[in-house]
Amino acid sequence: MTILGLSCWYHDAAACLVQDGRIVAAASEERFTRQKHDPNFPTNAVAYCLAEGGITAGDLDLVAFYDKPFLKFERLLESYLAYAPKGLPSFLKAMPLWLKKKLWIPDLIQKELGDAFEGTLLFPEHHESHAASAFFPSPFERAAILTVDGVGEWATTSWGVGTGNQLDLKAEIHFPHSLGLLYSAFTYFCGFKVNSGEYKLMGLAPYGEPRYVDTIREHLIDLKPDGSFRLHTKAFEYVAGLRMTGRRFEELFGGPAREAERPLTQREMDLARSVQAVTEEAMLRMAQHLHAETGETDLCLAGGVALNCVANGRILREGPYERLWIQPAAGDAGGAVGAALVAWHTYLGNERVPQAEDAMQGSYLGPAFTEAEIQAALTAGGLDAEYIGLDHLPERVAALLAQGQTVGWFQGRMEFGPRALGHRSILADARDPAVQRRVNLQIKFRESFRPFAPSVLREQTATYFGLAAESPYMLLVAPVQGAEIGGEGLERLAQIESAVPAVTHVDGSARVQTVGADRNPLYHRLLQAFEARTGCPVLVNTSFNVRGEPIVCTPADALRCFLNTHMDALALGPYLLLKDAIPGARAAVLSAEEVAAAYGLD
Repeated sequence: MTILGLSCWYHDAAACLVQDGRIVAAASEERFTRQKHDPNFPTNAVAYCLAEGGITAGDLDLVAFYDKPFLKFERLLESYLAYAPKGLPSFLKAMPLWLKKKLWIPDLIQKELGDAFEGTLLFPEHHESHAASAFFPSPFERAAILTVDGVGEWATTSWGVGTGNQLDLKAEIHFPHSLGLLYSAFTYFCGFKVNSGEYKLMGLAPYGEPRYVDTIREHLIDLKPDGSFRLHTKAFEYVAGLRMTGRRFEELFGGPAREAERPLTQREMDLARSVQAVTEEAMLRMAQHLHAETGETDLCLAGGVALNCVANGRILREGPYERLWIQPAAGDAGGAVGAALVAWHTYLGNERVPQAEDAMQGSYLGPAFTEAEIQAALTAGGLDAEYIGLDHLPERVAALLAQGQTVGWFQGRMEFGPRALGHRSILADARDPAVQRRVNLQIKFRESFRPFAPSVLREQTATYFGLAAESPYMLLVAPVQGAEIGGEGLERLAQIESAVPAVTHVDGSARVQTVGADRNPLYHRLLQAFEARTGCPVLVNTSFNVRGEPIVCTPADALRCFLNTHMDALALGPYLLLKDAIPGARAAVLSAEEVAAAYGLD
């Protein structure tokens, strides 16, 4: 039995192939089209998944789409009518796309897959797909489930229990009351892009003080002891307008929203810290209430808000649960996984056997490339790389990293989800305090306040981080052992005292990836080789991309990114390419000062 899961036409289109209950492949469309958060039908991702499974569209038994389009359309119409005539501009902008595309999703799926597809179409609800993506791949036989995002059809938050192959969702919070949209409103107000800038807001929060928490609690959200909440919608514009916030929001927080790329002020830092604090408290209360209601000792999380790894870390440390598992593609892309698993377990009634680790296979579910394909990309680029071989590659790259070089690391199957987990990564020495600014400006082309995450040998985690659990998907923030921070605001960047300052954020924390030899043996060997040279089993691990682009997918993508940045070396499969061995390569790349001026960065 072969099932294709789909998510698209709203945000982060993706496809997932499940064969006889096993997740065989999953990928986001953006990786193929190079359009960040591409919402269109995932034609390329579907083609990849089918090829990985060795099948054609005619072999599919069932296609599951991750939400119910007509129910979502109903919510849009009711919202516009409730706020008429205020919502007319937004209504006129949205309707052509709905009437042309989104209401005809069954027909569009059939058209994209072709006449060969004669299987069944299934449409789970949005939060059912999220819940399935959280529980069914988890290692738990039973667990509590919490899903939190912007909005699906009507639901913005749901909780329930998973047992065996069944989901029992017991309660929901409905639009316009949304923790995800509250966070996105502050993302917008602080001058970042909604649906992609939330990471920036979370990274900015530790620079500020929670000065606006009381204002948020009094004027924006009524948060109950059990974690349920209602938003005071008059302060927002997203319900029926074209903006997230309006004049009332400006009155509460001292003036208009920050313009994109303008210098950050203490206000934005304090706003970020304040909404982060409220979000963490809401998530923690919901998790605690869910435990009290269900008595479950394990918790599964999904939905876009489950990517808030600071809140996740608090739930792990302060919540009553023994274990926590978060879907690595917790946002809409992961809905493709959930929809396929709803079809397999709930609709078809197939047995579920939890795996000791989990069923996501390290989230290494995207395409891999052969040595011949890599060599072809090098030849097409006129580049001559040294063939090292995978047996000797970790030692050679560890030597470069120990010398202070930054290395692109392109190995194996591409990760599914927003995190680079050691297959499409840029690596650097976590002990070097200059790495944070240098990599942000000269390689990532992004704001220098943005933190970097560490990869650490799983067996050495406790030596460096206060984390009492595995974190293979980089979705938990934990304290850095012995870290001390001074100063205020952006000055804190220069006053970090830590054994691994390049991955220590200004609140003394880090978003940790623990690396085991079972799921990523090559990357584990690299960390071991680096430890043997330096005594430190920790590396900076940031995604292999630059500002505004998706993570690289193909060898050609990796070469283009490498050549257009100040990366020092590229480990492309078994090949090693050094920037200084390429005539004129350095001179063709912008300096840090030129990058800052071009992008308006600090």
